Amino acid sequence: MIYVVGTFIILMVFGMPVAFVIGISGTVYFLIDQQLPISIIVQKIAGTSQSFPLLAVPFFILAGNLMNSSGITQRLMRFATLITGHLAGGLAHVSCVLSFLMGGISGSAVADAAMEARMLGPTMLERNYSSGYAAAVIAMPGLITATIPPSLGLIVFGFVCNVSIGKLFIGGIVPGFLMTILFMSVAGIIAKKRDYVPERESIASIREILGSFRECIWALIFPLILIIGIRFGLFTPSEAGAFAVIYAYIVGKYIYKELNYKNMMETIIATVKDNAMVMLIIAMSAIIGYIVSYDNIGNELYKVLSELSIGPNMLMLLSILFFAVTGMFLDPNATVLIFGPILTPIIVKAGIDPVHYGLIMMSTLTFGNMTPPVGMAMYATCSIMNVKIEDYAKESVPFFVSVFALILVMAFVPDIVMFLPNLVF
Repeated sequence: MIYVVGTFIILMVFGMPVAFVIGISGTVYFLIDQQLPISIIVQKIAGTSQSFPLLAVPFFILAGNLMNSSGITQRLMRFATLITGHLAGGLAHVSCVLSFLMGGISGSAVADAAMEARMLGPTMLERNYSSGYAAAVIAMPGLITATIPPSLGLIVFGFVCNVSIGKLFIGGIVPGFLMTILFMSVAGIIAKKRDYVPERESIASIREILGSFRECIWALIFPLILIIGIRFGLFTPSEAGAFAVIYAYIVGKYIYKELNYKNMMETIIATVKDNAMVMLIIAMSAIIGYIVSYDNIGNELYKVLSELSIGPNMLMLLSILFFAVTGMFLDPNATVLIFGPILTPIIVKAGIDPVHYGLIMMSTLTFGNMTPPVGMAMYATCSIMNVKIEDYAKESVPFFVSVFALILVMAFVPDIVMFLPNLVF
């Protein structure tokens, strides 16, 4: 395992794509241990890619891309502008609310940040927002998108750790709402100090809001339908993904009538690329998963922690610090695939609810995805908006501090996260 970890670090330093880093590092173990047949590598990659529960990932990616192509994103942005455009720094609040609304569509923090950077970024710079602040207030709320159902990260965690995806979905609602309030509060304080202008001169009328709400209703009820369907056994998470694709197609083609042959083909191409990236990471991670099981690392780690007499709170705190650092360098899905199966049995034995732990884990990992040095959401936003990383990092400090504080509160006051799952299930 020392050779595996060493290879992993070296390849990451040289900038190799994460999927290949994981695959090559795992292969090193088989080259050293001659007792293991090399054919296991191929078997694990193929076997993981043929998993039925994992079908939820490509289905939800396709559904999200279909909804973006059908004009739902633009309608949601108009709705968010009507609700918050009258506040100081109106576009910053629009970004936060849009991320909350988009959580039920894209399910990906990086996808949300990239989309909003293209839609809101140029306008924010034209309104004389500082470039670092504009990038920060667009990238950071992507954390909301990764928490609100149907989050791709929660699907992956539920799959590899054998945790109820329905409970994870419902558990993400309250944290997502709290994150939205938090980001809007921080953005509002900064906007008032700098006299950033509102996007609207007056508060929108009830009639305007209701009119925009009716336009967005098909997108807004989408996550609700999924949660109810999974909760009452109408479909499994994988079947919910298939339903989401059909739902998105019908809305785009027959209700909004903006989904034509051209953007349908563009959507399929984009979906193939997105799925290739995610599924390759998942498939390669199966090699590491096998090694971890073969080497009995989970039990060894549990013995070490038991000897140290670490309680549940200290275990949770160490996990948060570990995931915050790991998230800076690794894709959240890859981290979950590698460490989720190792840590979940340990935290269950320590008396921590795996649903609670999964939500804290994904929130912290995604948070790391937005921080230097190599956060993917950070780079996506800064590259699209042509913003320097150091400007982004400086302006993001208030968001970093507030998010980390919220994660700690969520970790040590479990009822915040578990209130809804315990109520519904």
